Parts: sequence; structure tokens; C-alpha cells
Amino acid sequence: QVQLVESGGGLVQPGGSLRLSCAASGFTFSSYAMSWVRQAPGKGLEWVSDINSGGGTTYYAGSVKGRFTISRDNAKNTLYLQMNSLKPEDTAVYYCRQGGVYWGRGTQVTVSS
Repeated sequence: QVQLVESGGGLVQPGGSLRLSCAASGFTFSSYAMSWVRQAPGKGLEWVSDINSGGGTTYYAGSVKGRFTISRDNAKNTLYLQMNSLKPEDTAVYYCRQGGVYWGRGTQVTVSS
């Protein structure tokens, strides 16, 4: 069965960096576009970034463009999100997603001094 397991979240000060990972299994990872989506406390889901199956095409929400970088390693079946210049408003649970159906359980990112 499809499994997506996020890791790498934590507490970081404003201006800091984190790198999230999403380990994928149960499907042919290299054949699918992948996404990162987040949910801030008390708010709805917010799309963050997409990457195509080969990794050569990426898209970002305006709120993270220039600060976050999505990437993937198809040999390792792993999706990444490098987050730099973090702001308190980036505090959220971050989920990786395959298509519109499969989601991980998420990893908490807290940006606070």
C-alpha cells in the first residue's frame, strides 16, 4: 500500500532553516508528481509546492517562493523541502502528497524565538 512518511520538522528560530523529507513506498515514486501542503494552527490547508515526476519542473506558492526549494531523489524514493529564512507564519504541520489521494501524517514545523 502507498505510504508517505514525513520527517525533519522541529522548532527553529526566525531566519533559520529546516529540511523536510518524505519517504515514499508502495508505488512507483519516479512516475508521479509530488506536492507539499501545510496547515497552520486554526487554518485550512495551504498548498506549498509541486514537483514533476522527473524533478525538472517545480512550482511554489507566492508565500514561500524564493525561500523554499522542493526536490526529489527518485533513486531513494524521497521528496524534500528545503526551507530557508523561516518566518513565524511558516509554523504549520507539513504534509507530502501524491496526487489528490495519498497523504503522509505530517511533520510539525514551529518557527519561534
